[in-house]
Amino acid sequence: MKIMVIGGGGREHAIIKKIKENKEAETIYALPGNGGMEKDAVCVDIPATDIEKAVEFAKNNNIDFAVVAPDDPLVLGMVDALEKAGVPCFGPRANAAIIEGSKVFSKNLMKKYNIPTAEYEVFSDMDKALSYLETAPIPTVIKADGLALGKGVIIAETRQEAKEAVISMMKDKKFGKSGENIVIEEFLTGPEVSVLTFTDGNVVKPMISSMDHKRALDGDKGLNTGGMGTVAPNPYYTDDIAKRCMDEIFIPTIKAMNSEGRTFKGCLYFGLMLTPKGPKVIEYNCRFGDPETQVVLPLLETDLLTIMMAVSKGELENTQVKFSDNSACCVIMASKGYPLSYEKGFEITFKKDVEKYTYIAGAKLEDGKLLTNGGRVLGVTAVEPTLEEAIKSAYEKVKSVSFANAFYRKDIGTRALKAKEI
Repeated sequence: MKIMVIGGGGREHAIIKKIKENKEAETIYALPGNGGMEKDAVCVDIPATDIEKAVEFAKNNNIDFAVVAPDDPLVLGMVDALEKAGVPCFGPRANAAIIEGSKVFSKNLMKKYNIPTAEYEVFSDMDKALSYLETAPIPTVIKADGLALGKGVIIAETRQEAKEAVISMMKDKKFGKSGENIVIEEFLTGPEVSVLTFTDGNVVKPMISSMDHKRALDGDKGLNTGGMGTVAPNPYYTDDIAKRCMDEIFIPTIKAMNSEGRTFKGCLYFGLMLTPKGPKVIEYNCRFGDPETQVVLPLLETDLLTIMMAVSKGELENTQVKFSDNSACCVIMASKGYPLSYEKGFEITFKKDVEKYTYIAGAKLEDGKLLTNGGRVLGVTAVEPTLEEAIKSAYEKVKSVSFANAFYRKDIGTRALKAKEI
């Protein structure tokens, strides 16, 4: 089989490495991929959002199956276009990807179908939003409606911060059109859990839970990032909570999307907050999370390509999805200065023994050397029988990776270990 994976980050590298385990996967193309993936896939210089060129490439190269991984091409309709050209795909069509593409849509969906989430108000008028903030409970959460590279959410600790967030989105156009409409919502408290699920629109099969670390610095300090590391499973996500989430959130969401004529097929990501009143949805993503994928897929025991094809055909119910009892930890190594400005072009070296679970995100090949080419450069994952061992092993492996101006958090998994002691 010839497989095409749309995207070029660490998440896509993890997906490609897992698909490679299937002997039927003869050739895997990454569009655009990156220099660090070239041992595992044929990288093709076509941007992930260039639907026309991706379809043309799929036709010319007789692609048997495509995986569309990032949010942008999903929301733009990449799956619709590929399926129209006769290429089976893993990923939702545009009318279902809106569950991530529009915060206003997803919040209204949850309200309509009684899916637990934070209380909220929607605004398209800046003055009305600012007026509302005069009496809104603080802290509060301000969200840009559309996609914003994971940075369109601001937790405002003071009324002044909240107003500045609204002005930056609606007047200063910090996130472009994504901030034309905004959501102002209740600030929830409790442990956060990420749960990725496979769904074909009929059944939902959850993957192992995980815990992300969004802040740039140790102790959950510093700016929000795309994620500085993850662990799996998440110790806060007990069997009882998992059952509640399935009954109160996962299945109701799939049914709600079906009722709206927006059947979702692919990976539906649930960002959850375990509040004192029970689990609530913070956000939906219409795809695999990054870097959650880098700890979840190494624990998957059944064949990923088989599952993805079953999702595409609507045959997930009869397909096994099994995860190991091990634990995993991923530490993201980033360029100093991320998520703001940073330098690129430093050589990356790592020992052979860490290669299996090293997922390259921001790198390029130049004159046979692998050079840094992004903020989040790579993720180093370890899989071990216990969470404590996985964390220790991941940090040991980090020592085998080297590039100038590298920085990483030293406390990935600390919160999870404390939770296990409770």
